[in-house]
Amino acid sequence: IELFERFSGYETNNRYRVLNTMGQQIYFAREETDACTRNCCGPQRPFVIHVEDNAGQEVIRINRPYKCMCYGQCFSCAECCQDEVEVESPVGTVVGYVKQLYEDCEIRYSIQDADHNTVLRLHGPNYCNCYCPGDDFPFSLLSRDGQSELGKVSKHWSNLFREWYTDADNFGIRFPMDLDVKMKAVVVGAVFLIDFMFFERNQQRNH
Repeated sequence: IELFERFSGYETNNRYRVLNTMGQQIYFAREETDACTRNCCGPQRPFVIHVEDNAGQEVIRINRPYKCMCYGQCFSCAECCQDEVEVESPVGTVVGYVKQLYEDCEIRYSIQDADHNTVLRLHGPNYCNCYCPGDDFPFSLLSRDGQSELGKVSKHWSNLFREWYTDADNFGIRFPMDLDVKMKAVVVGAVFLIDFMFFERNQQRNH
Protein backbone atom coordinates (compact mmCIF):
# COMPACT_ATOMS: atom_id res chain seq x y z
CA ILE A 1 0.00 0.00 0.00
CA GLU A 2 2.83 2.40 0.87
CA LEU A 3 4.49 1.81 -2.52
CA PHE A 4 1.12 2.35 -4.22
CA GLU A 5 0.83 5.71 -2.42
CA ARG A 6 4.33 6.74 -3.41
CA PHE A 7 3.90 6.09 -7.12
CA SER A 8 0.21 6.90 -7.54
CA GLY A 9 0.03 9.94 -5.23
CA TYR A 10 -3.26 8.61 -3.79
CA GLU A 11 -3.22 8.82 0.01
CA THR A 12 -4.82 6.02 2.02
CA ASN A 13 -5.62 5.87 5.73
CA ASN A 14 -2.49 5.34 7.83
CA ARG A 15 -2.12 2.26 10.00
CA TYR A 16 0.31 1.64 12.84
CA ARG A 17 1.56 -1.19 15.04
CA VAL A 18 2.56 -0.34 18.61
CA LEU A 19 5.18 -2.71 20.03
CA ASN A 20 6.72 -3.14 23.46
CA THR A 21 10.47 -3.33 24.09
CA MET A 22 10.42 -7.05 23.26
CA GLY A 23 8.91 -6.44 19.84
CA GLN A 24 5.48 -7.77 20.78
CA GLN A 25 2.44 -5.95 19.42
CA ILE A 26 0.36 -4.39 22.19
CA TYR A 27 -1.79 -1.97 20.19
CA PHE A 28 -2.93 -1.37 16.65
CA ALA A 29 -3.77 2.16 15.49
CA ARG A 30 -5.68 3.29 12.42
CA GLU A 31 -6.48 6.65 10.93
CA GLU A 32 -10.05 7.65 10.14
CA THR A 33 -10.44 10.34 7.47
CA ASP A 34 -12.34 10.48 4.21
CA ALA A 35 -10.60 10.26 0.83
CA CYS A 36 -11.27 13.90 -0.06
CA THR A 37 -9.72 15.19 3.16
CA ARG A 38 -6.66 12.94 2.86
CA ASN A 39 -5.90 13.83 -0.73
CA CYS A 40 -6.80 17.53 -0.65
CA CYS A 41 -5.38 18.54 2.73
CA GLY A 42 -2.34 16.24 2.74
CA PRO A 43 -0.27 16.19 5.94
CA GLN A 44 -2.22 19.13 7.40
CA ARG A 45 -5.47 17.17 7.38
CA PRO A 46 -7.60 16.76 10.47
CA PHE A 47 -7.82 13.17 11.63
CA VAL A 48 -9.09 10.72 14.22
CA ILE A 49 -6.67 7.96 15.26
CA HIS A 50 -8.24 4.91 16.89
CA VAL A 51 -5.82 2.95 19.10
CA GLU A 52 -7.04 -0.56 19.84
CA ASP A 53 -5.66 -3.37 21.98
CA ASN A 54 -5.11 -6.87 20.63
CA ALA A 55 -8.72 -7.76 21.41
CA GLY A 56 -9.96 -4.95 19.15
CA GLN A 57 -11.09 -2.74 22.05
CA GLU A 58 -10.48 0.95 21.46
CA VAL A 59 -8.42 2.26 24.38
CA ILE A 60 -7.20 5.65 23.10
CA ARG A 61 -8.68 8.10 20.59
CA ILE A 62 -6.63 10.99 19.19
CA ASN A 63 -8.37 13.92 17.51
CA ARG A 64 -6.59 16.54 15.41
CA PRO A 65 -8.51 19.63 14.23
CA TYR A 66 -7.59 21.36 11.00
CA LYS A 67 -5.03 24.15 11.33
CA CYS A 68 -3.68 26.53 8.70
CA MET A 69 -0.04 25.77 7.93
CA CYS A 70 2.24 28.77 8.29
CA TYR A 71 5.11 28.54 5.84
CA GLY A 72 7.76 26.08 6.95
CA GLN A 73 6.06 25.61 10.38
CA CYS A 74 8.60 27.96 12.00
CA PHE A 75 6.24 30.92 11.48
CA SER A 76 3.48 29.36 13.55
CA CYS A 77 3.16 32.43 15.72
CA ALA A 78 -0.62 32.72 15.37
CA GLU A 79 -3.03 30.59 17.36
CA CYS A 80 -4.79 29.48 14.17
CA CYS A 81 -1.54 27.94 12.91
CA GLN A 82 -0.43 26.06 16.03
CA ASP A 83 -1.03 22.35 15.63
CA GLU A 84 -2.59 20.31 18.41
CA VAL A 85 -4.27 17.02 19.23
CA GLU A 86 -6.82 16.05 21.85
CA VAL A 87 -6.41 12.65 23.52
CA GLU A 88 -9.24 10.56 24.98
CA SER A 89 -8.66 7.51 27.18
CA PRO A 90 -11.02 5.81 27.61
CA VAL A 91 -13.00 7.01 24.61
CA GLY A 92 -15.23 9.90 25.61
CA THR A 93 -12.94 11.06 28.44
CA VAL A 94 -10.41 13.75 27.50
CA VAL A 95 -7.15 13.17 29.40
CA GLY A 96 -4.96 15.79 27.75
CA TYR A 97 -3.71 17.75 24.80
CA VAL A 98 -0.52 18.18 22.80
CA LYS A 99 -0.05 21.80 21.75
CA GLN A 100 2.55 23.19 19.37
CA LEU A 101 4.42 26.14 20.87
CA TYR A 102 5.89 29.09 19.06
CA GLU A 103 9.48 29.57 20.19
CA ASP A 104 11.32 31.08 17.23
CA CYS A 105 12.45 28.27 14.90
CA GLU A 106 12.64 25.58 17.58
CA ILE A 107 10.28 22.59 17.53
CA ARG A 108 8.42 22.72 20.83
CA TYR A 109 5.27 21.12 22.25
CA SER A 110 3.37 21.42 25.51
CA ILE A 111 2.03 18.15 26.94
CA GLN A 112 -1.09 19.22 28.82
CA ASP A 113 -3.65 17.66 31.13
CA ALA A 114 -7.41 17.80 30.59
CA ASP A 115 -7.52 21.34 32.01
CA HIS A 116 -4.85 22.59 29.57
CA ASN A 117 -2.21 22.79 32.30
CA THR A 118 1.30 22.05 31.06
CA VAL A 119 2.62 18.85 32.65
CA LEU A 120 5.58 18.10 30.37
CA ARG A 121 7.37 19.65 27.42
CA LEU A 122 8.61 18.01 24.25
CA HIS A 123 11.58 19.70 22.59
CA GLY A 124 12.77 18.80 19.11
CA PRO A 125 15.55 20.19 16.94
CA ASN A 126 15.51 23.43 14.98
CA TYR A 127 13.07 23.50 12.07
CA CYS A 128 15.99 24.28 9.78
CA ASN A 129 18.20 21.36 10.90
CA CYS A 130 19.49 19.08 8.18
CA TYR A 131 19.85 15.35 8.76
CA CYS A 132 21.95 12.84 6.85
CA PRO A 133 20.78 9.34 5.89
CA GLY A 134 21.08 7.11 8.92
CA ASP A 135 20.38 9.87 11.48
CA ASP A 136 17.55 9.62 13.99
CA PHE A 137 15.22 12.58 14.58
CA PRO A 138 15.17 13.13 18.39
CA PHE A 139 12.69 14.88 20.68
CA SER A 140 13.45 15.27 24.40
CA LEU A 141 10.65 14.74 26.91
CA LEU A 142 11.25 17.33 29.62
CA SER A 143 9.82 18.41 32.94
CA ARG A 144 7.30 21.26 33.00
CA ASP A 145 10.04 23.87 33.47
CA GLY A 146 12.09 22.34 30.65
CA GLN A 147 15.12 21.77 32.88
CA SER A 148 15.14 17.98 33.38
CA GLU A 149 15.05 15.31 30.68
CA LEU A 150 12.65 12.54 31.64
CA GLY A 151 12.46 10.57 28.42
CA LYS A 152 12.68 10.76 24.67
CA VAL A 153 10.64 10.38 21.50
CA SER A 154 12.70 9.51 18.42
CA LYS A 155 11.94 8.91 14.79
CA HIS A 156 14.37 6.10 13.95
CA TRP A 157 16.07 5.70 10.59
CA SER A 158 15.11 2.37 8.99
CA ASN A 159 16.74 2.00 5.59
CA LEU A 160 17.14 4.04 2.41
CA PHE A 161 14.49 2.16 0.42
CA ARG A 162 11.87 2.42 3.13
CA GLU A 163 12.62 6.07 3.89
CA TRP A 164 12.53 7.20 0.27
CA TYR A 165 9.84 5.04 -1.30
CA THR A 166 7.27 4.69 1.48
CA ASP A 167 5.50 6.63 4.23
CA ALA A 168 6.37 3.91 6.73
CA ASP A 169 8.13 5.32 9.80
CA ASN A 170 9.52 3.84 12.98
CA PHE A 171 9.23 5.76 16.28
CA GLY A 172 10.50 4.95 19.73
CA ILE A 173 9.15 6.31 23.03
CA ARG A 174 10.89 6.28 26.40
CA PHE A 175 9.24 7.77 29.49
CA PRO A 176 9.42 7.22 33.27
CA MET A 177 7.75 4.06 34.50
CA ASP A 178 5.95 6.05 37.18
CA LEU A 179 4.53 8.61 34.75
CA ASP A 180 0.76 8.88 35.10
CA VAL A 181 -0.94 6.54 32.62
CA LYS A 182 -3.04 9.42 31.29
CA MET A 183 0.10 11.39 30.42
CA LYS A 184 1.57 8.31 28.77
CA ALA A 185 -1.46 8.25 26.48
CA VAL A 186 -0.96 11.95 25.70
CA VAL A 187 2.71 11.37 24.84
CA VAL A 188 1.59 8.62 22.47
CA GLY A 189 -0.73 11.18 20.89
CA ALA A 190 2.26 13.48 20.40
CA VAL A 191 3.96 10.83 18.24
CA PHE A 192 1.08 10.83 15.77
CA LEU A 193 1.10 14.62 15.58
CA ILE A 194 4.86 14.65 14.95
CA ASP A 195 4.50 11.97 12.28
CA PHE A 196 1.93 14.01 10.35
CA MET A 197 3.70 17.33 10.78
CA PHE A 198 7.15 16.22 9.66
CA PHE A 199 7.14 12.78 8.06
CA GLU A 200 3.85 12.38 6.22
CA ARG A 201 4.26 12.75 2.47
CA ASN A 202 1.89 13.97 -0.20
CA GLN A 203 2.30 14.45 -3.93
CA GLN A 204 3.84 17.89 -3.67
CA ARG A 205 6.51 17.60 -0.97
CA ASN A 206 8.04 15.41 1.68
CA HIS A 207 7.56 15.98 5.44
